[in-house]
Amino acid sequence: MTLMKKILISSLTLFAALSVASCVKSPKQKIRVGYFPNVTHSQVLIGMARGVFQEALGPDVQLEVKTFNAGPSVIEAMFAGALDMAYIGPNPAINGYIKSRGEAFRIVAGATSGGAALVVQADGGIASPEDFHKKRIASPQLGNTQDVALRAWLKNQGLVLQENGGDVQVVSIANPDQLTLFLKREIDGAWTVEPWVSRLIKEGRGRVYLEESALWPRGEFVTAHIIVSKAFLERHPGLVKKWLSAHVDLTLWINEYPAQARVVVNQAIRGITGEALSEDILEEAFSRLRITYDPIKNSLLTSARWAFEQGFLGKENPDLSGIYDLEVLQEVLREKGLPAVD
Repeated sequence: MTLMKKILISSLTLFAALSVASCVKSPKQKIRVGYFPNVTHSQVLIGMARGVFQEALGPDVQLEVKTFNAGPSVIEAMFAGALDMAYIGPNPAINGYIKSRGEAFRIVAGATSGGAALVVQADGGIASPEDFHKKRIASPQLGNTQDVALRAWLKNQGLVLQENGGDVQVVSIANPDQLTLFLKREIDGAWTVEPWVSRLIKEGRGRVYLEESALWPRGEFVTAHIIVSKAFLERHPGLVKKWLSAHVDLTLWINEYPAQARVVVNQAIRGITGEALSEDILEEAFSRLRITYDPIKNSLLTSARWAFEQGFLGKENPDLSGIYDLEVLQEVLREKGLPAVD
């Protein structure tokens, strides 16, 4: 075979290979997101139901979502490399950040403020802090956001827990079971979060003893925010920016059209759980919430201090100085002509 023929054959082979390669699409970039089917995660519920996030990310990005029922499960999934982003409450984020020595994720935006309260039996004779002696009060989970707030409040009232030699019992009971036991009068109250606050009032015939918002400056405290894997944030800041841009737009829309937003949120919850909330419970639940992209950093740091004082965060006061990375959010807000967050 002549040299010219060899060159021609090699050239044709290379051309054919390049032609085949050009017809094979590169695999899509994935973004894996976790969230709860709960009113406190309204932006992602609406965004997924209406395809807002997929549209913002574009056709070359594959969006994979998974719903969860508890914060620790979200953190475990992120540790395992199974999630890139999640909507989650403050205390699981604090615990996860400490456990990973600050390497697992960053908080990049807020999602919801408010929505927690202490509900008691309407006829249970609880009118002042002194009336909590010998009472049994529930929280959703040992060491979770509401549990820490409840224990801190009781301590500030001079009340001592049964486990420490006092006479006030705090029990960890999942939210659905709280309602059942409340109706059976096996618990005297519960410090919980929406929509369970409203369900205890409406279905359990309870009453609010204390709105947690009364304990915070301007009534604002973080209930849910967005965390992103540190590795994903470093590799794909552009995708995180697209997500946060849609998140901010959804936040503004929810606040401008709350009635419409409630309908979409309820439809999304029913689609995931098979059960919708009644309109009166949904409306009351949203009345306690502020949908926001502000992470409300100071409240998280206060919650961390409370958790440390109660022995949930180890023997050394944790350094949370690196838990936030709000650079992408601030860029989004600047481009939309919105004020920066603190």
